[in-house]
Amino acid sequence: MDWQNLTREFITLIVVIDPIGSLPVFLFATAGVPKALHRRFAIRAVLVAGLVLLAFLVGGQFLLESLGLRLGSFQVAGGLILFLFALTMIFGDSKATQEIESAERDHLAGAVFPLAMPSIASPGAMLAIVILTDNHTNPVSDQLLTAGLLVIVLLITLVLLLMASRIGKLIGTTGSSVISRVMGIVLATVAVDATLGGLQTLGLLQLSEQTESVLN
Repeated sequence: MDWQNLTREFITLIVVIDPIGSLPVFLFATAGVPKALHRRFAIRAVLVAGLVLLAFLVGGQFLLESLGLRLGSFQVAGGLILFLFALTMIFGDSKATQEIESAERDHLAGAVFPLAMPSIASPGAMLAIVILTDNHTNPVSDQLLTAGLLVIVLLITLVLLLMASRIGKLIGTTGSSVISRVMGIVLATVAVDATLGGLQTLGLLQLSEQTESVLN
């Protein structure tokens, strides 16, 4: 895997996991938690999210194939869902607003919901992990690199959560919303790329060599 693909995958994971967007959720979730437990709260949330995403990395495609589903079909479906997810990031309520409202309705039980899921290990992140680690086109070494990138992004998320109070005061709710919308635009581009790649995998679309080199 070259540096261009590594950078592309890293940006994709940053966008779908959205560490900045998880900060307001963390601040809300820990509002009634003693300050001494905030560190443990953040670590628990990131560990749970990491286990879920790594499970999808290892077994997501196997599950699809055991159901007789083609990866190309999953890429197209995943791309469309990621695109819709991106539209909600751009035009809808911010990620934090939606998940804080969910927490209020469900009387927040702890770090697992909604912080670990669906804030960190979002549906978009689960889909992206499976698409980025196609067993047919990516050797084990490349998939290990993707797993390494995932761990790096989760560590970045953990560091930001541990600094949540300071960062929250610095960027505020408006800053978090702006960043989330910019990431939504990037995610929409990634989603279109995944859809085009899926259509090509299924043999329904033939991209020119120049276009394919840009996409890859």
